[in-house]
Amino acid sequence: MTGPRSPARSAGSFRLAWPVPIWLLVALPWVACGPHPSASTAGRSPAGGVTDPSTVPPGPTPEGMAWIPGGEFSMGCVDPRSLPGGGGESMADARPVHRVQVNGFWMDVHEVTNDQFAAFVAATGYVTIAERTPQAEDFPGAPPENLVAGSIVFRPPSDPVPLHLPSGGGHLQWWAYVPGATWRHPAGPGSTIEGRGDDPVVHVAYDDAQAYASWAGKRMPTEAEWEFAARGGRDNAVYPWGDEFRPDGTWMANTWQGRFPVENTAADGHAGIAPIGRYPANGYGLYDMSGNVWEWCSDWYRPDTYRSDALGGGVTRNPRGPASSHDPQEPGLPKRVQRGGSFLCTDQYCSRYIVGTRGKGEVSSGTNHTGFRCVKSP
Repeated sequence: MTGPRSPARSAGSFRLAWPVPIWLLVALPWVACGPHPSASTAGRSPAGGVTDPSTVPPGPTPEGMAWIPGGEFSMGCVDPRSLPGGGGESMADARPVHRVQVNGFWMDVHEVTNDQFAAFVAATGYVTIAERTPQAEDFPGAPPENLVAGSIVFRPPSDPVPLHLPSGGGHLQWWAYVPGATWRHPAGPGSTIEGRGDDPVVHVAYDDAQAYASWAGKRMPTEAEWEFAARGGRDNAVYPWGDEFRPDGTWMANTWQGRFPVENTAADGHAGIAPIGRYPANGYGLYDMSGNVWEWCSDWYRPDTYRSDALGGGVTRNPRGPASSHDPQEPGLPKRVQRGGSFLCTDQYCSRYIVGTRGKGEVSSGTNHTGFRCVKSP
C-alpha cells in the first residue's frame, strides 16, 4: 500500500520529460453500454431491475451510506454509437451484455470528499502516492530533475485541436504532468482545497483509495457492485436515471458542454468538479454515479473480462474480476477498472457517463478527475 510506483510508469511518450504513462493522460477509460434488447423481463421490479426481496438491510445503515439490495441485472452495454449522445466509440470491452447477480451491500451515498480524506490523513499521517518523490530505480533513464512528486492535470489548450491524431496521442494535447499537484493542490502549486471541503477528493491512486477504505472500515466496490448500484433498479437503462440524457431539460450529471477540450460553457452549472450532491440522486439514493469524477473499482482491468464471464452461460454470481490485469494498448502496466466518467466526458470524445461503460486506470497514478467511493458488506 505504501510501496514505490511501478517501474512501468516510465512508458509512454512523456518518458523523456516526465515519468508518466500515456494511458494516464487519457484518464478517460474505454467503454460501452445501453439497453440490451434480448434481456429477459421476468421478475423485474417496476423500475426495471431484478431485486431479491430477501436481501433487506441486516442492520442499521452506516452514516453516509445507502443499502443496495442484492439482485440480478444485465451488466454492460450495447454499442453506444446507436444511442442518443452515445459518441463515436464502439467500446467493445463492455460486451457482451450478460446477466450478473450481486449480494446486498452498503455504498457511500457520495464520492469521498476532501474533508473526509483530510480526516483520514490527520488520523493516520498517510502520504499519497502523488506526494511521494519518484525513485530513480523505478524510472531508469529519467533525468534527475524530472524525478519530482506530482500528478496529472487537465490543461485545456488555448485553441481548438484535433481530438484524434493519425499517430495517436491526441489526448496529450490537454493533459500535463504537474509537479506539486496533489489532493491538497488539485491544479498544482498555488491551488488549494480551502472552501472546497465538499468536493470529491482527487489525485488518489488506487492504493490511496484502498488505504482510506480500510481505515473507514469499508472496502472498494467490485465493478459489478458499482454498476448494479449505479443503475438504481433501472435494468438496461442508458443512464442511472433513465434513457434520456436530459429528461424534461434537467441536467442530471456534471459533464462537459461546449467544444472539447477548449471551452466548457458550464451549462450544467459547473465548469469543473462539482461539490457532492448537486445533481439528482438515482433510485438507490446515490449521487454522481455519472460524471463529476471517475471512481476506482477493485477489479483488475482486462478488455475480455465480459467475454470470459459470459462463456459459462447463465448468471454470473458476485464476480470479483480477473486474477490479473492486461491492457493490449499498454502491456505490462497494471490497471484497475474505473467507472462513471467525469466532468470531462462528452459525446464529442468520451461518452463514458453511460452507466454500462467501463474505464481503466494504472494503479499507482491519479488525476484531477479521478476519485472514489466505498462499500461495506453486511
